[in-house]
Amino acid sequence: MKIDKSLMAGSTALLVLHLLTEDDLYGYQMIERLRERSDDTFSMSAGTLYPLLHTLETQGLVQSYEQAAGGARMRKYYHLTEGGRARLAEKTVEWEAFSGAVDRVLKGGASHAFA
Repeated sequence: MKIDKSLMAGSTALLVLHLLTEDDLYGYQMIERLRERSDDTFSMSAGTLYPLLHTLETQGLVQSYEQAAGGARMRKYYHLTEGGRARLAEKTVEWEAFSGAVDRVLKGGASHAFA
């Protein structure tokens, strides 16, 4: 199913920060993992991801480093900082409250269950 990109806009940082809790990753790996884990729902382009990574790095939430991969080719990997872990925890709580509220509205609200 095709999802309106505006629905994803507020959650991309949360998703990327979460991916980096598991491993240091380079951009293409992030794009592929998001696509695979979401059953193709999150199909992020490089043009969306790299500006986001730049912003996260400027905010001190991720750090980048280059490492050789497959011969002389260098790849830029991203690592989650302690500040990034803290922001992820905050954003996860925020997301759970938001998505729970949306779910309650779509299902008729908490008071609807008692009517």
